[in-house]
Amino acid sequence: MKFYNKQHKFYCGIDLHTKKMYICILDAEGNTLLHRNMATKREVFLKVIAPYKENIVVAVECMFTWYWIADLCIENDIPFVLGHALYMKAIHGGKAKNDKIDSHKIAVLLRGGMIPVSYVYPAKMRATRDLLRRRNHLMRKRAELYAHIQNTRHQYNLDEPLGRIAKPQNRDGIAERFQEPSVQKNIEVDLAMIEAYDQILIPLEREIIKTAKQHDPVAYALLKTIPGVGRILGLIILYEIEDIKRFPRVQDFVSYSRLVKSAKESNGKRYGSSGKKIGNAHLKWAFSEAAVLFLKGNDAGKKYLQKLTNKHGKGKALSILAHKLGRATYYILKNKTAFDQKKFLGQ
Repeated sequence: MKFYNKQHKFYCGIDLHTKKMYICILDAEGNTLLHRNMATKREVFLKVIAPYKENIVVAVECMFTWYWIADLCIENDIPFVLGHALYMKAIHGGKAKNDKIDSHKIAVLLRGGMIPVSYVYPAKMRATRDLLRRRNHLMRKRAELYAHIQNTRHQYNLDEPLGRIAKPQNRDGIAERFQEPSVQKNIEVDLAMIEAYDQILIPLEREIIKTAKQHDPVAYALLKTIPGVGRILGLIILYEIEDIKRFPRVQDFVSYSRLVKSAKESNGKRYGSSGKKIGNAHLKWAFSEAAVLFLKGNDAGKKYLQKLTNKHGKGKALSILAHKLGRATYYILKNKTAFDQKKFLGQ
């Protein structure tokens, strides 16, 4: 957990919503200079903080509405702090809660150097990252359609398998294999939706790859040297990290990627783990997928996994492999070197 502890003359805490924002401004002594609700508009915000602009810092909680105000503060050379939502909930939780109380608590935490900070993702790559996340959402919806077709086949116990329906050439005549007209229609609807997703996703992937090569072609090429990391996983890792320099240590990176468990200890006793929702879920998914794909056609990798399985069990062995891939990715991007499998496997 990192805290913002720089000193300023004025501290501005905002409880930000789509239509309204409650603003609280404190001075260095903790006196309330302004505390009121107003419209969520750029010109209103700039007008309110104009008398204090000489030495003010602005903080908001990390919710989905923070993009515009972060960019506005950066454009006007105003220090901006993005508060970590889960950590802030743990720190300033109380009996009563409303927008007025929340904005004051944010300002107080900011003034006291106790506001836990999240990373303010730069605007240059932010839109493409969000587009990539949307692409992954659509891919999962398409995968659900594939699963529904296969499950329907098992429901009616068809003798012949449907094959790899992810390939368009293998989809012909699938609906006709079922006898019931309503079941046939059900499958036809799934296939029509899959075809619609294909028409959207294929050109979308080309556009994202083209953009990635403009942002950081070297890092993208280095990531693809890892066995199992192809075009899509490489893109996800690249855009979720943005800049490896923001992680001082490899431990910080694997923790952010949810590849390690946070221990709960007190008085020398361990009470399990916590913080499962803290970190980047997209990186966790990417490295978990990479661990499985790393083994495809990789005899040395399979042999290494078998050693881990004998010692820890299959599920934990894959988690260890994903963690090891995360550490390797950190050093690949930090040192700008290609993946070395012999070094990775300790051969």
